[in-house]
Formats: sequence, C-alpha cells, structure tokens
Amino acid sequence: MRTNRKAAGRTAAALLTACALALVAGCSGSGGKDSEDEADDGGGGGTAAKTPRMKIAMVTHSGEGDTFWDIVQSGAKVAAAKDNVDFLYAANKEGKEQAQLIQSYIDQDVDGLVVSLAKPEAVKAVIAKATAAGIPVVTINSGAEFSKPFGALSHIGQDEAIAGEAVGEELTKRGKKKALCVIHEQGNVSLEERCAGVKKAFGGTVENLNVEGTNMPSSTSSIEAKLQSAKSTDEFDTVVTLGAPFAAASVKAKAGAGSNAEINTFDLNEDVVKQLKAKEIGFAVDQQPYLQGYLAVDELWLNKNNGNVVGGGKPVLTGPALVTEKDVPALEKFTARGTR
Repeated sequence: MRTNRKAAGRTAAALLTACALALVAGCSGSGGKDSEDEADDGGGGGTAAKTPRMKIAMVTHSGEGDTFWDIVQSGAKVAAAKDNVDFLYAANKEGKEQAQLIQSYIDQDVDGLVVSLAKPEAVKAVIAKATAAGIPVVTINSGAEFSKPFGALSHIGQDEAIAGEAVGEELTKRGKKKALCVIHEQGNVSLEERCAGVKKAFGGTVENLNVEGTNMPSSTSSIEAKLQSAKSTDEFDTVVTLGAPFAAASVKAKAGAGSNAEINTFDLNEDVVKQLKAKEIGFAVDQQPYLQGYLAVDELWLNKNNGNVVGGGKPVLTGPALVTEKDVPALEKFTARGTR
C-alpha cells in the first residue's frame, strides 16, 4: 500500500491525530483482554462512555446501493456505541433533498451533525442554520475546501485533487496512454476533482464519461459502448472508475466490448479486493471510509465533552493510498467484515 508522496506530510499528521483520538476515546472504555477481544470487530470496543447521552446525525449524498457509505456507517456506529451516542443516518444524492434532511435533524435538536459536501451550495444555507443554532458540524468525504468557510469544526477525508494526481502518476508509470474517467454522479465536486487530478498528472490523455450511477445496468452499457466505439479510432488502454461498484461494472463492460483496457478504481470494498486478487483490476485508491465515519462521531463527542477541535483548521486526511494485488493478504479480513 503506497501513500502519495505529495500528501505524505499531511497524511502523517492525520495518522497522529487519529492515534490521539483513539487514546482519548479509549479512556471511556474498559481495559484488559475483554476490550482487546471486542476491538477485533473493527476497533472501538469496550463499555460505553459515562458521559451524557448524545444524539448525532449523519447526512450524506449516497445513492441507492452505494456500498461505500455502508463502510462509513460501520465506523460511525462503532464510535457511537463507544461514546454513548444515539446515531442517526439519512442520505439523498440530490442536494436539495440532502438540505431538507439536515433541516429535519436541526428540528430534532441533535447534538451534532456529520455532513458530506458533494453539492456544497445546496447545503450551505442549512449548515449555517445548524451552526447558528449551536449545533456543531463536521464534514466528511467531499467538499473539503468548503468546510471551514461553511463554519464546520473540521473536515475528515482525502484530498481529492491529490488522489486524482496519484492515479495519474501511477497510470503514467504503467505506460498508459489514454484513460476513460467514469463519473457516476454529475455535479459532485469531489468526483470532478478526481478526474481533473488524473488529467493534470497523467502523461497521456483523459476523457470523462458521465453515467447514471444509480442504474448499474445502464452504467455498464454506457461504459461498454464507449469502449466499443473507441476501438476503431483511438482505443482506451485504461478505465478509471470513481467508486468501487463501478469497477465491477467496468470489468463487465470491458468483456462485452472486447477491450484490453486495464480497469482501475477509487475506493475499496470486498469485491474490489477479490478483483485485485484475480487481476481483473490493476489498482485501487483507498480513502478509508470507516475512519471517516468513526472519527467524525468521535470528534463531535470530544468537542462536546472536552472542547477539542481536530485538525488545527486543516482537513484530517484518511487517504489516499494506492492498493494493488500485493496488499490483498493484509486486507481480505477487514474487507470481508465491512470495515475497509
């Protein structure tokens, strides 16, 4: 597993922050062997904190069937159980509906909010309402540059531009010349940043393809058609997908088009690890979604009970790291249980 050199310093700082969080949070749990055994389910074992019960809500831009957010929720739920938190979750891929969900939790007078900023302008006003009402907000995953201006405590995720550049550099090292970058949600600023980063650092050419991310058969057909049409002119030698489920769709599309393109993807799950092992995928970019959920809940708990603000005004980075088939043995156990 390789971390992009441009992010090395900030990633190291993020890991130190994560360790500090784990140490402080561990004070709320029980010690000894029982804790060690319970922690094997993904970390954060032990009895619940003795602090007053909190209610924390998470609102994301997840589309139907996006397994990435299942992993985020897994981390959040473990932290919530440890921190004596009532964890609530809702999602909608449309910015307007996401804003309405955030407003509903403001109306419920939650103690903290975790929000993704895929479509930042759509949720800007309602986040301002939350902070005005004294509800602290932590942003995760997308829209890092908007987090501080919107009044959030901090942002937890990866730098999408740096992640894209890491992919571009890797494709160049692999001798690739023409990449198809598959965007599964139009208007999502983070996805656009990823493809832009690939284009910036790649020695070849990049063409973007928008697909209907909530309709996997349609996405597969669109990718297949694009690969097929390019065979008679300038064939793609690599496909970059921006979410784990679309890697599998691209593997199918590649076979249907009779293409020789290497499939590579952002994000990691059990299926991607299997595809890496089978050499159906060249590499994946891991941003550790479990950490995004876990640390977001933990930060809100720390802020409430100890006045902590994590990151010193800078994003707390959970990635990127490039994962290949060499990393499969170390990852299979974790992806199988849904924590990586």
